[in-house]
Amino acid sequence: MEKLPKPNDPRILVGYNTADDAGVIRLTDELALVQTVDFFTPIVDDPFTYGQISAANSLSDVYAMGGTPFSALNIVGFPKDIFPMEVLAAILQGGHEKAAEAGVPILGGHTISDQELKYGLAVTGLIHPERILTNAGARPGDLLILTKPIGTGTITTALKAGKGTPEMEAEVCLSMAALNRAAAEVCQRIMVHAATDITGFGLLGHALEMAEASTAGIVLRYDAVPFFAAAIATTAAGFVPGGTRANLLYVQPSVDFLDRITPEQRLLLSDPQTSGGLLIAVAEEKAFELVRTGREEGVKMAVIGEVVGDHAGRIEVV
Repeated sequence: MEKLPKPNDPRILVGYNTADDAGVIRLTDELALVQTVDFFTPIVDDPFTYGQISAANSLSDVYAMGGTPFSALNIVGFPKDIFPMEVLAAILQGGHEKAAEAGVPILGGHTISDQELKYGLAVTGLIHPERILTNAGARPGDLLILTKPIGTGTITTALKAGKGTPEMEAEVCLSMAALNRAAAEVCQRIMVHAATDITGFGLLGHALEMAEASTAGIVLRYDAVPFFAAAIATTAAGFVPGGTRANLLYVQPSVDFLDRITPEQRLLLSDPQTSGGLLIAVAEEKAFELVRTGREEGVKMAVIGEVVGDHAGRIEVV
């Protein structure tokens, strides 16, 4: 979109210039719309679970902005000559149930005939114009908190190759289908400085977007990052999505790794996530309250690093 004219509408509060999770446009002095759209090809075999995960992933962008999802529309590409209509019904049912859990009505949508199955949601949310969370608000001295483990990309790659276990699949599906609602609500109560959700660009990619947008540096502590236990084994076994290597190649010029960070660990930090957790920047004096409150709400929060004033727009992994 860099070749398109930049929108200059004064109602736009968040556009695409900072690579944020959603757009925000003002309606009144006290109300703004949060708008996002996301869809992808199946990440798991079960159509109902796929629908749940894709819906949770789409809703996450609104949560990451501090908003409340209000309504949604289905987006479907369906190969009707390959799959029976029962598959589409199960996908839509999974999406419907996850949206209902979030209190979000799905008002309809649009379906096209496609050679590859795709599903997701266009979501509209609501937010007060002065309560918007973006990836541009991180401040030196903030601690960085992550709300879900890393490793969905490598694990689902192994599962597709028939090398996983039912327990591995159940664990990763439970995480991907979990809404980020509770984490977002805690962030609004504690008044954090910045947030983004970790999805296709991996932890390093989205952390770099935060560093660049905030004109600050980020230090990540590898040993503090939560990973799915299986992800370490599947990465070591070579189950690495193509997007992982592309992510690492993209961020490498802006990331300084300590020598002890192995090639496999660098790949894990670049693993593309589906419906990942939130990366939150919060003042150090509020971090303990955030973690404690999050855990009381069932959200396992981990402090994985900090925001620093030097090497702006860069990441150091120690």
